[in-house]
Amino acid sequence: MPTGHRLSLQCKPCGGRYGATMELEPPADPQNDPVTDLPHDPGKDRENDAGDAGPGGPAASPEAVTELLGVIGYAELTAALRLAADALTAPALDVRVWMGRASCTEFEHFERIVTRLRETGHDPETVLSPFAGPVDAFHERTRPRDWLEGLVKAYVGDGIARDFYREIARRVDAPSRELIESVLHVDAQDEFVVRSVTEAIEADPTVAGRLALLARRLVGEAIAQAQYVALEREALIDLLVGGQGDLGDLGRMFTRLIDLHGERMARLGLTP
Repeated sequence: MPTGHRLSLQCKPCGGRYGATMELEPPADPQNDPVTDLPHDPGKDRENDAGDAGPGGPAASPEAVTELLGVIGYAELTAALRLAADALTAPALDVRVWMGRASCTEFEHFERIVTRLRETGHDPETVLSPFAGPVDAFHERTRPRDWLEGLVKAYVGDGIARDFYREIARRVDAPSRELIESVLHVDAQDEFVVRSVTEAIEADPTVAGRLALLARRLVGEAIAQAQYVALEREALIDLLVGGQGDLGDLGRMFTRLIDLHGERMARLGLTP
């Protein structure tokens, strides 16, 4: 996918977060979609010993794991750069400091993923570049108008993306899953966002409606982007549906994402 620029991945650590609309089809009738039992392959047992498949079913293919790391890695890089830019528009020093620190954490997450890709024999630029187009398009469609919208975007938009990637990481090998879980970990910094947004609403209740509309748009764009990315990459869609083609499970997963989004909105004092 052309992006019009070349990524520079030779970076030094600094010392974290994250759009085509698609509708899910109804789940297939299991009576009309039998699963054929495959013969046991001892070689697969040895192959899977390298990493626990997790609770999501058969182990993910190495290609799927690499692509999942690629999309998360590019999302982390983009989040780091945009948080740093948004920080300059914040009126208060403490908000600037928080956004700067969050940006640095995101960048450190990006570098950990780059390191993992190199360890597994992949060129990070080759792996990350295909995801630049859809991720950049999502950010262009959801560009915040001020620092307050930037905080809501970091908390709500990145939050649902984080939930999505955590869901589909259940089937990857243990070392990659551990890395992804640590990169997607929610830390105490989220409390700063909640406090800043709720205090802003208390000071000016009229901003609540604007922020709620933004949050609703963010969740729709984030889910659409995740679906688009997965459906454009064959390895990722196999990872997404657990290798079984079960769109019923896929629908339930997105229902869980919406429920978690509602919880985040409630913490901000906004109507989902």
